[in-house]
Amino acid sequence: MAKKKNELDEKKDFIKFLGTAGARFVMIKQLRASGGIWVSYKGTNILIDPGPGSLVRCSASRPKLDPSSLDAVILTHKHLDHSGDINVMIEAMTEGGFKKRGLVFAPADSLDSDPVIFNYLRHFPEEIHILKENQAYSAGAFSFTTSMKHIHPVETYGLRFVMNGVSVGLLTDTKYFKELGDFYKADILIIGVVLAVPRPGIDHLSMADVEALVQDLKPARAVLTHFGMSMLKAKPHIVVTELTQKTGIEVVAAYDGMTLGF
Repeated sequence: MAKKKNELDEKKDFIKFLGTAGARFVMIKQLRASGGIWVSYKGTNILIDPGPGSLVRCSASRPKLDPSSLDAVILTHKHLDHSGDINVMIEAMTEGGFKKRGLVFAPADSLDSDPVIFNYLRHFPEEIHILKENQAYSAGAFSFTTSMKHIHPVETYGLRFVMNGVSVGLLTDTKYFKELGDFYKADILIIGVVLAVPRPGIDHLSMADVEALVQDLKPARAVLTHFGMSMLKAKPHIVVTELTQKTGIEVVAAYDGMTLGF
């Protein structure tokens, strides 16, 4: 029997989830991996939010993903589940600093206030760009726009970009606020949802927030990821089936290693 091709073999441009863990305990216990999201577009390779284990997940990917081929690393915010492997991935992108190449995009507080990017390797990339709200940036063929500041304990921005005519919104950690809808309207909406039900004082999205966003923005497809403990207990594959039936919009639960082809 002929071996079934991996979607990465069939699709030149893709988004791959190197991990779908959200918040502390799922990350610490590695109930889901926390490697971030790899985007490949027209020969440009981008790594978004390389949390703990990102380097290992690249090596374990089938086919393997080569960190030395990265053109940029993007950090939406500095919390450890998003930034734990940021330094090793910068090392890998620049081959230990022997090749000055690649770009880093990160909020200011990841560099100047309790920094998560080490000083010694800040000259390894070609440039480090400080993210600000509602700004456009590019690395090779890949261009993206930052959102407004999210409501989160550290400086946080989501992203929006286009791949082969398909708009993609990446809604990272935040407390829900109505202005999110002004930025995140897209064909594919990737949503980090930590909470099954709202928890006062916790600045993360819950499933109630996700339902409101999906109903309001009506993407062609919503992809849920970044699951906390309560979401894993609720079983994401069941939750998304119910939400799809309720909204009439395709909602899927990402899993470690899942690939979206473009």
